Amino acid sequence: MATQKISDDSFETDVLKAQGPVLVDFWAEWCRPCKPIGEALEEISEEMLGEVSIVKLTIDDNPLVASRLNVRVIPTLMLFKDGKLQDSRSGGMPKSKIVEWLRDNI
Repeated sequence: MATQKISDDSFETDVLKAQGPVLVDFWAEWCRPCKPIGEALEEISEEMLGEVSIVKLTIDDNPLVASRLNVRVIPTLMLFKDGKLQDSRSGGMPKSKIVEWLRDNI
């Protein structure tokens, strides 16, 4: 299972009403640090299959959720559990730190 692309319209269903923890990657095509994070998240989605769902929201095409959640820097990763924001991180970070952060919070 790879990461799933979501939209402003599907955010409530795909994230807030989802079963289990969901990691949302707020990103943009023009964002240089977003690319390595995106690649790491693809790997993590396979490695942590069944533990966490990973979704991607492009802020250029879907500005409403990003604005509502005050996303000011990309990449921003937000972890939701039971429809509530559990924790978030902004800026680039290596795959090992993302996995460590996820394991500490799911």
